[in-house]
Amino acid sequence: MNQTERWSAAQTQALFETPLLELLFTAQQVHREHFDPRQIQVSTLLSIKTGNCPEDCKYCPQSARYKTGLATEALMAVEQVLESARQAKAAGSGRFCMGAAWKNPHERDLPYLEQMIRGVKALGMESCMTLGSLTPSQAERLKQAGLDYYNHNLDTSPEYYDQIITTRSYQERLNTLDYVRQAGIKVCSGGILGLGESVTDRAGLLRQLANMPEPPESVPINMLVKVAGTPLDNLPDIDPFEFIRTIAIARIMMPHSYVRLSAGREQMNEQTQAMCFMAGANSIFYGCKLLTTPNPEQNSDLKLFGKLGLNPETQQIEQTHTEQLVKMAKQLNESDTEFYYNAAL
Repeated sequence: MNQTERWSAAQTQALFETPLLELLFTAQQVHREHFDPRQIQVSTLLSIKTGNCPEDCKYCPQSARYKTGLATEALMAVEQVLESARQAKAAGSGRFCMGAAWKNPHERDLPYLEQMIRGVKALGMESCMTLGSLTPSQAERLKQAGLDYYNHNLDTSPEYYDQIITTRSYQERLNTLDYVRQAGIKVCSGGILGLGESVTDRAGLLRQLANMPEPPESVPINMLVKVAGTPLDNLPDIDPFEFIRTIAIARIMMPHSYVRLSAGREQMNEQTQAMCFMAGANSIFYGCKLLTTPNPEQNSDLKLFGKLGLNPETQQIEQTHTEQLVKMAKQLNESDTEFYYNAAL
């Protein structure tokens, strides 16, 4: 993927050196120019194939190389996936994301994936998948089936990447994003903070994303969820203010993108999440479970939305804010969320 110099290294570094409150003020101005600051895009992600992944991503409990106690599961049946999508829609999600722990999908898997996409679209939801590396022909088939978004995170800067992953090159990730763009699918791509990276690496990640010919429509910013058995489980926690700073800079550098709070929200208190929303985050993954770690309970999310005066973007059809929250709480209590997890992994 060819890079344009929309943001230089010096410009990006200057943002990381800006006093935090000034940075938040600028980010909020940018956010309000392009989005309704009270609207939050809500997505749900389902693990359609779990564990036994051949990759060596040091943060991921799905890797077959690490002993994390994760139970592996084969590709789910199409109707089981669609039932979960129906539950997600009833619970307030507007986008249904499906993730498989593969290095890349096999041709034999494509007909089932296409049926899942068509079924989700028939429910009136946006569809997203994260399946690993794609070929141009696979990207085209997913597009023809109706796929709206493809998630493929860069994770960190090009310079730090080989300290985290060796089984797939940075260029392979960029190539997949290029194939997705060429097929006409929207891009969801971001990274993970707390991998032991430097501030320069965080700046490098955001530059890669912002300097794409067309920045990703969706940018998930994840806080590392440390899982026992993975090589990164003993790293120190990232400072919440540094996480908030990175959210604000992502908003400034990619003003038209949805910036999503992804993995790690369970580790954040309400005040940290509120500051992330103030910094320009306007999308979350919703559900009680990440891949193998907890996400904030649905009711706690609803309570936080109420405290902050935020509204789920998909629930705006002739409903008051209170009616939205009551409906979502009732439906979520009836939902089977066994398989829900976060898009970061």
